[in-house]
Amino acid sequence: MIEDKLRELGLELPEPNPPAAMYAPCVVSGSLLFTAGQTPKKDGRLIFRGKLGAEITLEEGRAAAERCCLSCLALIKKYAGSLDNVERIVKLTGFVNSTPDFTQQPKVIDGASELLYKLFGEKGAHARSAVGCSSLPGDAPCEIELVVKIKE
Repeated sequence: MIEDKLRELGLELPEPNPPAAMYAPCVVSGSLLFTAGQTPKKDGRLIFRGKLGAEITLEEGRAAAERCCLSCLALIKKYAGSLDNVERIVKLTGFVNSTPDFTQQPKVIDGASELLYKLFGEKGAHARSAVGCSSLPGDAPCEIELVVKIKE
């Protein structure tokens, strides 16, 4: 079971974050599930703030991306019933709040990608974008959204 693997890694799913504006936290269309973008929050509060290349180190950025991914997984569990109902991770889109000279966005988003591979194995192999941007809501260092195929 995927949640057993989470526990073995010393991780647990947070409570799903409530929407911060007017949108659905998750949408299921056929066998695809789309999460809204998730920032690195705990108990509804950002646990990292700032830009990569300034206030946030690469290691902190990777930890923030992992936290974003855990929040996405919490939504997936809620809407799919179980993480074991995930047939495949299809796409990960990662946004990195970074200075103009910071060019390691892919390494930041690896914090999320590596978690998905550890949990889902080959089913965790996904298409991906790692995009640098000038700001994110609340000065979050990163934001991640997932598209997954769920079992019918």
